This record gives sequence, structure tokens and C-alpha cells, in this order.
Amino acid sequence: MPTRRWKGLTIAIATAAMFGFALPATTAGSTHPGPLSRAEAFARAQALTALGRKMFFDPSLSASGKQACSSCHDPNHAFGPASAAPVEMGGPNLDRPGLRAVPSLRYLQAAPAFTEHFYDSEDEGDESVDNGPTGGLTWDGRADRGQEQAKIPLLSPFEMANKDEGAVVAALRKAAYAQEFQAAFGDGVFERPGDAFDAAAEALGTFEQSSADFYPYSSRYDAFLAGKATLSAQELRGRAVFEDEAKGNCASCHLSRPSNNGEPPQFTDYGLIAIAVPRNAAIPANADPAYVDLGLCGPLRTDIKGHAEYCGLFKTPTLRNVALRKSFFHNGYFHTLRDAVAFYASRDTDPGRWYPKGADGTINQYDDLPKAYRGNLNTDPPFNGRKPGDRAALTDAEIDDIVTFLGTLTDADQAGH
Repeated sequence: MPTRRWKGLTIAIATAAMFGFALPATTAGSTHPGPLSRAEAFARAQALTALGRKMFFDPSLSASGKQACSSCHDPNHAFGPASAAPVEMGGPNLDRPGLRAVPSLRYLQAAPAFTEHFYDSEDEGDESVDNGPTGGLTWDGRADRGQEQAKIPLLSPFEMANKDEGAVVAALRKAAYAQEFQAAFGDGVFERPGDAFDAAAEALGTFEQSSADFYPYSSRYDAFLAGKATLSAQELRGRAVFEDEAKGNCASCHLSRPSNNGEPPQFTDYGLIAIAVPRNAAIPANADPAYVDLGLCGPLRTDIKGHAEYCGLFKTPTLRNVALRKSFFHNGYFHTLRDAVAFYASRDTDPGRWYPKGADGTINQYDDLPKAYRGNLNTDPPFNGRKPGDRAALTDAEIDDIVTFLGTLTDADQAGH
């Protein structure tokens, strides 16, 4: 995995937090500080992390005055949603439903920038193999960095719903931490709304690179890999099936082994694939039969809208802390982790279990992916050409084992939530 792309920043933030640097005068008062010494970079990271933390929990930055980033990205649920709802409510009156399930913000620090053609690095795999669309943040990879992603909910009409950048800046000007914001970005920053909005996004993005909050690597599985914990017999069986290329094959996308340079596994390859999760009638937008969420090719992402080969592809999320979730996949269709795993095992062998039937009794398989795009479906194991009536890729016992193994990926600070 491309971990070397983020090492410098994470080390800077961690070191700043460890040694408690104060923001030096030479870096204060600028949204574009220019070249910084190592100590200055550490100090700036620490100052922006503290500022971003306050902003993340501040509901005044929304049009309703009642919705903070933390409202949907709850720190007690691995910075994911606390509810089982497939989408969250937002807007000026908190009455507008979203379009997709809220993802966790943990373990995004190593995600590479989006590319349509990703090649493994020299120490991680075959450099000649094009792995296709990879990287970026959000379900469709349309933001490359945390500060770009942070702008999306601030302005989204069904999230924090600020009418424009100026509205966000006006709220920041009134915030209790306004002086801290000016100390970091300059006394006149509020007079330049564009710069102030970019600065706010930078602070939020910097906070989201805080290792203690967002990538602690404190799960029991991490302790197991370090030789400091053991796994039960069932957990070990689950890991084996998870990694078995002829069975679960989960690790082909959700990488479960440390990288060649020793970095812990991220449990994602950052790719985007199509698996045809059933259409979720609980999402209000889906009441319109003409509305289809096609992920990478739209409707929320528009820059590669004309690429039919990308329709139906969604980001492969990390499975770290997945046992905490109450809804799964981009549309929150499933509400138990066991069902999510079982879907992979029998999507094609028992489609009637997952997809609706028409009036004539015909199963409407892949009902949320138009026929024109079904050639994009992933057919690697456990799918690999199975047809209705074939034996499922996994037994019930193997599904239970995988689910039990996934429970070892919960971070220590999340235990009990």
C-alpha cells in the first residue's frame, strides 16, 4: 500500500503533539506560510489540529446551527454514524435526507489520490498490472485530501447546508475560537472569504490526520500482529477463510497483512468496484424509479460522468471498526454484519434471498444497477461465475467465523460502544 505518501505529515503531527510545540511567530498570520522549518511545520500541525478539533464539534458551522461534523461522524462510533438509518438528515431545518450512508473517517490517512489507473508500487506487487480506478475519499473518490472532503458537507444542501463559503466564514467570525483562527491564519483572514474557507478546510483536514483520533491501530488484531495478543480458534478460522482466495477472498480488496515495509494493514486496497447491493427503498431519493446512484459515474461525481465502464463502482471501505456499524455499504441496505458477509457468499447462488420479485414472480436481480452497466460487476471469488442453485461460496459456519474475526478489528477506545 502507498503508505510512504503520508508518512511525513503523520510524523509531523505526532511529533508536534508529543513535544507540545507552540505556533512560532514566523508562521502565524498567514493562510500561505511558505517554506517552514521542521519545528515550524510540527508547530503549525499541532495548532491546526487543535483548531480543527474545535470546528469539528461546532454545530454553529451549519445552517441549522444544530449539526456539527461530529453529528454524523461520531467519535464514539469510530467517527461514523451512531444510528442505523441508511442516510442522515441535514439541511437548514434538518429535514433533508442524504443520498448515501455516512462512512467512517478513521483510517483514511493512507488513501492515495484518485486515479483511473492504479499500479502497485515496486515493493507491493506487480507494477505492470492496472488495478483500475483507485483512491480518493468519499464513496465515489471525488475528493483527494481531507481538506477537500471537508468542504463537501459544509456546502451540501442536505448536510450542513451553508448557502456559500461566505456563510461559513461568517459563522467562524462569531465562533468562540475566532481569535485562534486569526492567530493561525492572519488578522485579516476573515476579510478574504475564499482564503478563510480554504483555511477552515485545512484545519479540519489537519485534525483528521491526528493519529490518536483517526488511526490509533489499537485493535486486538493489531496486538495479535505485534505478538501481544492471541486470537480464538474461531477468529483464526475466520481469518483463514477471509484470506482464502478460493473461499471468502475478502483480503483481495480488504488487505489484512502488514505491508512489506511493516506498516499495519489498512483493510482496504482503496479500489472502487461494483457489487450490485440491492436497492434500498428506505432512501427517499429511491422513491423515484428514474433515480439511480451509479457511484463513480454520478450523480454526485460529475467529472467522469460519461464513462459507462465506471457506472456502479463504489469505494472499497476499510473494515477496521466495521463491527460497530449498524448499516452497511454505500446505501446502508444491510443492518447486520452477518448479512453483509452472507450477501457476498450467495449474491448469485441465491438471488431471491436478496433481491425483490416482480408481480410475475421473477427475481429482479441487481435491481439497483441498470442492465447497461452489469458488465461492470465484480466476478472475482466469491462470485466467480456462480449461478442460482449452485453451492454458495461460504457455509453458514464460515460466515460466522468471518464475522467473529472482523470483531477483532475494533479499536481499543471503541470497545463497549
